[in-house]
Amino acid sequence: MRAALHAEWAKLRTAGATIWLLPAAVALTVALGVVTAAAVRCPAAGCGQDPAKVSLTGIDLGQAVVAILAVLVIGGEYGTGMIRVTLTAIPRRATMLAAKAAIVGALVLAAGAVAVLGSVLAGRLILPGHGFTVAHGYPVLSLADGPVLRAATGSVLYLVLVALLALGAATVIRDSAVAIGVVLGLLYLFPVVAAAVPGDWQRRLEQIGPMTAGLDVQATVGLRSLPLSPWQGLGVLVAWAAGALFLGGLLLRLRDA
Repeated sequence: MRAALHAEWAKLRTAGATIWLLPAAVALTVALGVVTAAAVRCPAAGCGQDPAKVSLTGIDLGQAVVAILAVLVIGGEYGTGMIRVTLTAIPRRATMLAAKAAIVGALVLAAGAVAVLGSVLAGRLILPGHGFTVAHGYPVLSLADGPVLRAATGSVLYLVLVALLALGAATVIRDSAVAIGVVLGLLYLFPVVAAAVPGDWQRRLEQIGPMTAGLDVQATVGLRSLPLSPWQGLGVLVAWAAGALFLGGLLLRLRDA
């Protein structure tokens, strides 16, 4: 396993533009969080906003970059035929996929932590000037606050799980462009479809959608109105990621390179 991890890290580190998607994800996540925090106003008490969720809005965009990175980690090898060399060097296919998942997960974990910390810091600095004050019922954002810490930690884990979901999907599909389309469709189309259907169906779709359920972990107010509890929502995304990786690993073993 150690040799597989070393090989996967060396490939990703020398993969040119692919590795630069990580700082791009951080920059876009923080930038959107800053823009959103600067645009939101809370002129009076009970304005119905969730300051933690506002600050972490950039996750909605950063996840797309993370998903593309994860797809390219294996989809790029299928596109160039490099996968045959990889499987010759690491004949145990499950080990190869596990090594890719570990490297991608670790890198996204680090980048996600930077992005989330930057977003929370931006919210802490910007939101009080826009009405999110103690007088309006909103203490200053702090990771010492349990719900905010949960929202921040959950957001980092959310990005890691999106990356693993994308890696598994790319292993199943083998084509980078198609896999990117499928993963982004799963993430962004569920909320659109859920918003278009009535009543109970809307709530059910929100409970099973990887993005709608997973991002429940960011909520710090109005928890009773959520389709799922914060950690239950993230658990749905865990199931999506685990299912994609399991199916990818199974097909990797059954199909030729």
